[in-house]
Amino acid sequence: MMKTAIVASALALASTSMARKVTITNSCSYTVWPGLYTGSGDKPTQATGWQADPGNTVTFDVPDNWTAGRIWGRRECDFSTNPGPNSCVDGGCNGGLECTDPGVPPATLAEFTLNANNNDYYDVSLVDGFNIPMAITNTGSCSVASCPADLNANCTYSIRFSASRRILTPLSPSGPDDIKGPKDSQGNVVGCNSACNANLDGNPQDSANCCSGSHNTADTCPSSGVAHYDYFKSNCPNSYAYAYDESSGTALWMCAYNSATDYTITFCPSS
Repeated sequence: MMKTAIVASALALASTSMARKVTITNSCSYTVWPGLYTGSGDKPTQATGWQADPGNTVTFDVPDNWTAGRIWGRRECDFSTNPGPNSCVDGGCNGGLECTDPGVPPATLAEFTLNANNNDYYDVSLVDGFNIPMAITNTGSCSVASCPADLNANCTYSIRFSASRRILTPLSPSGPDDIKGPKDSQGNVVGCNSACNANLDGNPQDSANCCSGSHNTADTCPSSGVAHYDYFKSNCPNSYAYAYDESSGTALWMCAYNSATDYTITFCPSS
């Protein structure tokens, strides 16, 4: 019995020592409701959604081998009457406050796969569009993944996101304010769709913007064929701007595996 207790205690200590710390800080001037999702394997200790007021910081453990983890922000949420994807102006998910799925685009994503082939992999993804500036820093002296710019205000008119109707609004770039949209209740633009999510070429099953169908390889889906790629990548060069953006060399970041390396996601980082 004593031997069993000692072994169990040792395993518990080993498990604890192998956990990483992830810190999420809201440096925005507005409240953000972070969402958390794990694609496979062991899950973090943190709830999958919570309210982060301006200045709020939360730190929690994630598995040493966290796989396909993602974190994103939601804005203007109200879960009292409709706890689903439409509970938030952008980034909403099934489950209400605590997400049960990856969430609704457009949303800036922090993505992680830790301890894979002796490396940690992480990125700030705009593949599903943009809604909140974000940066990933770490304690391992590795590169910063980021999209610190606010892309919403100058988002190309054809890929703006309608908060009220959840559809694209055909706009003239110089159109009057009463049809420009999309805006939240305070009149702010709330999201910028990727060309894929906006379905600009009309065929998501065979799309150069989505890298699907006949465009489903890196060779057949170059960045030059993705509408508005330059808008995202020039403003956020250290982000993952489309499905095969790894060829840019500044999309998917890698940190040599070290169980002591922890990560911080900051909403609205200083640029």
